Amino acid sequence: MNQSPQTQNLFSLVGRILIALLFVPAGWGKIAGFAGTVGYISSKGVPLPEVCAALAIAAELGLGLLLLVGWQARWAALGLAVFTVVISFIFHNYWAVPEAQVMAQRLNFFKNMAISGGLFAFAAFGAGGWSLDGRRRD
Repeated sequence: MNQSPQTQNLFSLVGRILIALLFVPAGWGKIAGFAGTVGYISSKGVPLPEVCAALAIAAELGLGLLLLVGWQARWAALGLAVFTVVISFIFHNYWAVPEAQVMAQRLNFFKNMAISGGLFAFAAFGAGGWSLDGRRRD
């Protein structure tokens, strides 16, 4: 399909908004429920759960906002993609949960892999023209 630059920019903007809609509220929620977040991370056996919670907030909120506005979007997308892949193996390890949880955890694991795929695409191709990165090229 041959798309005009305006259409590509629109699709890039919509994609960035939809992906940010996943990460930014999750980051704010971790700030509001920091103790619960630390407890959940700790329950998975992750060392230094307070540090990991702070890193998760920085990734979800910080990198999510950078991707949303399209500033340093390739790096933000790459950071979010790596973060998402890593946490998926820790928090959605469907191969090691009771049978009643396998279906939901498998679904979340592969959903996260698909999100990472979209993030890797932004890392490869950039945020599009309707972004702060795109404005700097003009």
